[in-house]
Amino acid sequence: MTEILFIRHAETDSAGTFCGQSDPDVNSVGHEQIEALVASLRGKHLQAVYSSDLFRARTTAEALARSVGVTCRLSPALREIDFGEWEGLTWDEIWKRDRTYAERWVEEFPSLPTPGGETFEAFRSRVLAEVKALARLTAGRRVAVVTHAGVLRIILQDLLGETEAAAWEKTKEYCCLVPYHGVNA
Repeated sequence: MTEILFIRHAETDSAGTFCGQSDPDVNSVGHEQIEALVASLRGKHLQAVYSSDLFRARTTAEALARSVGVTCRLSPALREIDFGEWEGLTWDEIWKRDRTYAERWVEEFPSLPTPGGETFEAFRSRVLAEVKALARLTAGRRVAVVTHAGVLRIILQDLLGETEAAAWEKTKEYCCLVPYHGVNA
């Protein structure tokens, strides 16, 4: 049976900002989270580790891969959504810059992208295509995939049938784990 353990990356100093494809390092709390994650997965016999190529995910995934003696394979398709001009900004900063667009974005999401950012539909399509490809590639194995909260929310909603509220709740914590069995291709 195929089992994919989807994992959110460890914490960075960019927590609280629109940190989509920005590339910050994991902070000291994040390194502690990685240690706890590695300890919690001891004995799970992971056969491969895949990751977003962004540093926060890659750092988390490489530590996990080292702990189980496998190579970490990187994929840009597992990246978080690109927030464009909002990358690295807090909601307060966005609100002060362009309150009108911010209000529109809240009302029209997911059909309205952030200024200069990736559309939600492009993000969703990219994520679902990569997850389905990984599920086929890893059929019959237990693997880990380290990625981002937005990616996990798509998996939870589109592939596991969770509500938006439940998906948000399940992905709030750094290094949270979403187990997944099989794929609805």
